[in-house]
Amino acid sequence: MTPQERTALRKSLRHKRRQLSAREQDEAAARLYNNIAGQRFFHSAKRIAFYLPNEGEIDPGFLLAAALARGQHCYLPLIHPHKKDQLLFVRYRNGDALRSNRWGIHEPLLRNSSRLSARVLDLVFVPLVGFDAACNRLGMGKGFYDRTFRFRAHTGKRRPMLIGVAHECQRVDALESNDWDIRMDKIVSDRQTYQPVPT
Repeated sequence: MTPQERTALRKSLRHKRRQLSAREQDEAAARLYNNIAGQRFFHSAKRIAFYLPNEGEIDPGFLLAAALARGQHCYLPLIHPHKKDQLLFVRYRNGDALRSNRWGIHEPLLRNSSRLSARVLDLVFVPLVGFDAACNRLGMGKGFYDRTFRFRAHTGKRRPMLIGVAHECQRVDALESNDWDIRMDKIVSDRQTYQPVPT
């Protein structure tokens, strides 16, 4: 797939998820919760990174609320102030103040006492633009998550567990995987769970 084709695919899939009505978004968020809430990987994680939805992304808010109520430590991504195109994670509690970054995405305020390295998270819910059944992910094209979790490819570590979440309408037949792409351990949509074929 050429860069131009990837750009066109991103545009098409972003348009598709933006076209979902508020009711469809709410129903999809509830189904996503039902698909994940009872899973062992969710219950056993102590430190979980979520995201705040933007531009039609599926909303993991029900899962965030459940994790907070259960006493799990919840984190939100923040654009790293010193490392180019990388993320760091800040502890989030109910009522914490948020601010909009340069793309209009809400982020927590940077507090040194509550920041956490991506390496010590147990579970990360990763937003995406598109995906295929082999758990290849198409992101927004900036590479934030790929750069932040590149250490997994270099060290062979399987932690944190990376779960891509999306609307089922974002699935495509196949995506080419680039060398720098970090594959998801699972992708969970509002309709189905996908796992990569072992290699």
